[in-house]
Amino acid sequence: MSARTKRHVRVADHLPTVRGRLRENVLLSKLTWMRVGGPAEVLFRPEDVDDLAAFLAGTPPDIAITVIGAGSNLLVRDGGVRGVVVRLGRGFAGLSVDETEITVGAGATCLQVATVARDHAIAGLEFLSGIPGLLGGALRMNAGAYGTEIKNVAVSVEALNRFGVPQRIDAGDMGFRYRSCAVPEDWIFTTARLGGRPGAKREIARRIMEIQVARNATQPIRTPTGGSTFVNPPGSEAWQLIERAGCRGLRRGAAAVSEKHCNFLINTGHATAADLEGLGEEVRRRVLEATGVRLEWEIQRLGDPASALVERTVAEEAGA
Repeated sequence: MSARTKRHVRVADHLPTVRGRLRENVLLSKLTWMRVGGPAEVLFRPEDVDDLAAFLAGTPPDIAITVIGAGSNLLVRDGGVRGVVVRLGRGFAGLSVDETEITVGAGATCLQVATVARDHAIAGLEFLSGIPGLLGGALRMNAGAYGTEIKNVAVSVEALNRFGVPQRIDAGDMGFRYRSCAVPEDWIFTTARLGGRPGAKREIARRIMEIQVARNATQPIRTPTGGSTFVNPPGSEAWQLIERAGCRGLRRGAAAVSEKHCNFLINTGHATAADLEGLGEEVRRRVLEATGVRLEWEIQRLGDPASALVERTVAEEAGA
């Protein structure tokens, strides 16, 4: 029986009872900074860590689970994401301070961490004010800005594995590398302990303000975008290579390479995910041709092309 005629199996029928919120066919374009993307087959917002752990333990292992944060470094394809998309909310956003260490939920924003550190005169975490999105995503990609990375401040991390079993990882065992870590992809970060040093509130506040001013001046942060699109190759800056290849301002439909910072792809109106991803691949092709360097994506790309959504819809209708 073909994919177009076989009976569609509803993922929601095989999920455990939760205290949080489960919804079907939720458009992810409303949850990503790029403002593109098809639907999540199921979107789950767990109430807290215990709710998430029980959900993971009770969900069949053949159902795909994908975690998203604030959607700031994410390109969801037009066909959406199969299985369950987990989005951490307020139940994962707690912060507490112990001398120069901050224990932070993975659902807290990086900016929140920086401002709490400022208010408690903890220096060394100001760089987080320049990183969009949530701490969980920053841990996963070893996010960095203005000369500092997560690996420089992480003390330990707590996570749940695919079966909901709690895991504790010391920073030295995270396998941090440039814009990545070695923790299994199906583990979900829940909490992290970050360490700073004693500082002066005024100096910390001044540094945070400098970072905010620099971001406003150099990045298209008021336009739908996903942040830095490509990883900086060793010894090079991605934006310089893109500039050399003549890609500043390059367009595909309503997708464009930012004139302000050419390592940012932007949605100028009603771009599709296919427009943005296609433009990114064209940039990669031109940079390779002009410089011999193959750029690698930094933005995380998820989901299926639009054609897959059409097939799923036909299968659902056939099985209704």
